[in-house]
Amino acid sequence: MTDIKELLLSRIRDVADYPEPGVMFKDITPLLADPAAFTALTDALAEIAERTGATKVVGLEARGFILGAPVAVRAGLGFIPVRKAGKLPGATLGQTYDLEYGSAEIEVHAEDLSADDRVLIVDDVLATGGTAEAAIQLIRRAGAEVSGLAVLMELGFLAGRPRLEPALDGAPLEALLVV
Repeated sequence: MTDIKELLLSRIRDVADYPEPGVMFKDITPLLADPAAFTALTDALAEIAERTGATKVVGLEARGFILGAPVAVRAGLGFIPVRKAGKLPGATLGQTYDLEYGSAEIEVHAEDLSADDRVLIVDDVLATGGTAEAAIQLIRRAGAEVSGLAVLMELGFLAGRPRLEPALDGAPLEALLVV
């Protein structure tokens, strides 16, 4: 696992003062551009999907789509996008959550999930955990079970993990990298 961590870390670029002064943005586009690194990432996340017994993969907008879709294909599972409110056509189920300043809402097509589904949530970064917590609630409200949460990178200093552990109710939270 050390080799994959080194490979992934070597392909993540730090961008200072983006999107605002004082923030060190972790840019994964170099990782996505490298076929070997992107394949290694996809394989590692697909193994988590298989290990957790997932039947579907949920990707959180927007980079969770980029990571989650190939993971679902690799693991032979269905893929469900969770989008910002107003982006999905037809009937949706929504979940509001708090941001630092204000609130946001995510949505899913509830008919894409059933009581038989075990869902692995995939995203690029775990920061404060607000979006992931809302996704957990949304999946459960749709009648499915959360099999786990898998992220490329956890920003440990933002304390998303302690926030999510009660919501996950024993389902694993796996981060390939913790920074």
